[in-house]
Amino acid sequence: MRAGRPRVPDRRDRGRFQRRLLAWYRRHGRDLPWRNTRDPYSILVSEIMLQQTQVERVIPKYHEFLARYPTMEALARAPVKEVKRTWYPLGYNIRPVHLHGIARETVARYNGRLPDDLRALREFKGIGRYTAGALLSFAFRQDTPILDTNVRRVLGRVFLGPRRMKALRGQQALWELSAALVPKGKAYDFNQALMDFGATWCTPRNPRCSPCPMKGSCKSYPLTLPSPPNGGEDKGEGAR
Repeated sequence: MRAGRPRVPDRRDRGRFQRRLLAWYRRHGRDLPWRNTRDPYSILVSEIMLQQTQVERVIPKYHEFLARYPTMEALARAPVKEVKRTWYPLGYNIRPVHLHGIARETVARYNGRLPDDLRALREFKGIGRYTAGALLSFAFRQDTPILDTNVRRVLGRVFLGPRRMKALRGQQALWELSAALVPKGKAYDFNQALMDFGATWCTPRNPRCSPCPMKGSCKSYPLTLPSPPNGGEDKGEGAR
């Protein structure tokens, strides 16, 4: 086994992690507007907006954007300059350009229906491996793994620990671990739970280790983190 490479948990360990995380999510999961729809277009908009942007900033813009462009066809017809103005002030302004391009290509190639195939999704400019997995999981309810900043932190802390996480090279091993953990038929709730757990409990700074349901098997418990450099305020990391 290469240094830092996570061992895929056995069935018992997988089941324990799944049960505890899903139970936590039933009690603590966030009520977010894109979780109240199964429309692939609306979920696509949310996923593109959430790239490198916190949830609190995305929610009002998500509602505004869908009110202005309620369908894939409406977005595809709009001038890209107008779409960029509507996107303001979320930042990372290549994202509305990519989203507009995805809409135009979806209308041209797929009759306005986002494809539910990993390879087809990855062909769109602006849809990477995480976003494709999120769309398949959240919009099409497929048992597909995800790996964003929050998920990477949770899996690294629980299953590797600081030393092995530091020694890890690349992301493939964590993708394999994420895939091994997805419970059959429950990827939607499980993946949403992973992201919420990383965003609200297993946070970059001041994680809630004491009441954590994973602490009995977490490779990082009890977690000691260094102070922010120069005594400055830590702003956290990632999106969501």
